[in-house]
Amino acid sequence: MRTTLTLDDDLSEVLERKAIADHVSFKEVVNSTLRRGLAAEQMAAATPKPRVVTKPFSFQTRPGIDFTKMNQLNDDLEVEALLEKTAREERQP
Repeated sequence: MRTTLTLDDDLSEVLERKAIADHVSFKEVVNSTLRRGLAAEQMAAATPKPRVVTKPFSFQTRPGIDFTKMNQLNDDLEVEALLEKTAREERQP
C-alpha cells in the first residue's frame, strides 16, 4: 500500500541514520520499526497486570461509631460552622 506519512524532523533523522547504518531502505526501517512497536504494545496489553493485595487495618474504634456515616458527620459539622460564622457576621456592625 502506498501512503503519505508526515514524520517529525527528529524522528525522520533517526530513521534515516538507522537505514544507512543497517544498509537497508528507509521504507524497510519504517516498516520494521512500526512492526516492533505494535508488537510490543500488543504484548504489553496481553501481559497480565500484577495483582495488588491490600491488607485490612483495624482502627480499633469504640463500639457504636459507624464509619459509613462519617461523611454525614463532616457535612453536619460544616453546616454548623457556616451557621456560626453567618451569625457572627450579622452581629457585627
